[in-house]
Amino acid sequence: MGMVALVLVTVFLLLLVMHVPIAVSIALASFFAIVAAGMDPTLVLAGRMANGINSFALLAIPFFILSGHLMGRGGMARRLIDFAGALVGFLPGGLAYVNTLTCMLFGSISGSAAAAVSSVGGFMIPEMNRKGYSREFNVSVTTTAATTGLLIPPSNVMIVYSVAAGSVSIAAMFMAGVLPGILTGLFIMLVCGGFAFQKKYRREPRASLREILVSFKRAFLSLFLIVIVIGGILGGIFTATEAAAIAVVYALLLSVGLYREIPLKELPALLSRTGVTTAVVMLLIGASSGMSWIMTMANIPQTVSAALLGLSDNPVVILLTINLLLLFVGTFMDMTPAILIFTPIFLPVVTALGMHPVHFGIVLIANLCIGLCTPPVGTCLFIGCGVGQTTIARVTRTILPFFAAMIVALMVITYLPIVSLWLPVKTHQLKQAEVEKAAFMQTKATTTEEQ
Repeated sequence: MGMVALVLVTVFLLLLVMHVPIAVSIALASFFAIVAAGMDPTLVLAGRMANGINSFALLAIPFFILSGHLMGRGGMARRLIDFAGALVGFLPGGLAYVNTLTCMLFGSISGSAAAAVSSVGGFMIPEMNRKGYSREFNVSVTTTAATTGLLIPPSNVMIVYSVAAGSVSIAAMFMAGVLPGILTGLFIMLVCGGFAFQKKYRREPRASLREILVSFKRAFLSLFLIVIVIGGILGGIFTATEAAAIAVVYALLLSVGLYREIPLKELPALLSRTGVTTAVVMLLIGASSGMSWIMTMANIPQTVSAALLGLSDNPVVILLTINLLLLFVGTFMDMTPAILIFTPIFLPVVTALGMHPVHFGIVLIANLCIGLCTPPVGTCLFIGCGVGQTTIARVTRTILPFFAAMIVALMVITYLPIVSLWLPVKTHQLKQAEVEKAAFMQTKATTTEEQ
């Protein structure tokens, strides 16, 4: 099957170089590879693409996309900004911390990094510009902090990974992302502190306890969505898909009914945007499913696994290699197709090392989040530069320390499994015995000590 693998990889890379849309590139590469295998591509590829999106769990994606649109347009971002400002605005460079914390909160509610950049950045970047912060610094903070919402649940990409990995619990993934997302946000805040000290950025007036409580009261209903979604899933009240539908209803009641930020006449346009976005995501998932099948037929995952495991018997070296490969991939490939393509390739490698699939899922997502901030396919970076009215060339120098912070956070997440696995075990989404079997990097030792 060497010829099949050669055709698949060659056609795919050639189409990417020609700037063909990623979903079309994946589908056409799979088409020609199936032809090279001597099968009928019209039947095989169409069937695999249809089966790839025939999943109840994937129904959560359009609902979370719609809820993200409703929240971004529905006035929730402004209330979260006020609450974050009351908490951390008094620190040197306070607006940078407010920006980061708001992106974490809003991203966790909407599940969309792009929505966090446009909604939070649409207010925070001009406000920080007005108060003397560097325009490039403001864009860098917003762009990188927005990606934390893909780690803090609920998150569409976690659902995609769960489907790609096969038997990984969505609820376990949701719980596993909480601490890594917070950790990444804290590292970004450390960089903000360094800039604030160097540039002598101003403090905001310290909020009184009453002002903090008032801002919390205004933001409470927006924050309560996290409690509804995560609490309902953990309590076994509803599935992740049902939680996504409930999130839409809740966001609709707040943004249209209570806050009245979205007039009824705008709902058709929001539904249309949701439909277009969902169509793109589902096309990517379907095409990637076809590619994953032909890759398995061509023994590509087994070949890569053998090569990586033959490279070294040291898990640190192998995972460092995988992370470097994913960092490179993330610079030119969007997150959803990257997860769908590389999960079946790398998952057998890491499980052979004793790494838990949930842990690897968080590492994969944390890694690819960095790619959202890097050209040429850095979606968040392009949106941030557009909102901040600056160029990527000007932002590049300022954003490098934030990249370094995200990479340090990635290394911590990679080599300390407890960061990802502790909360799923404590919330009973993963069994203690199941985690102990994943003996990677002293996980077994730490759980034994607890006993």
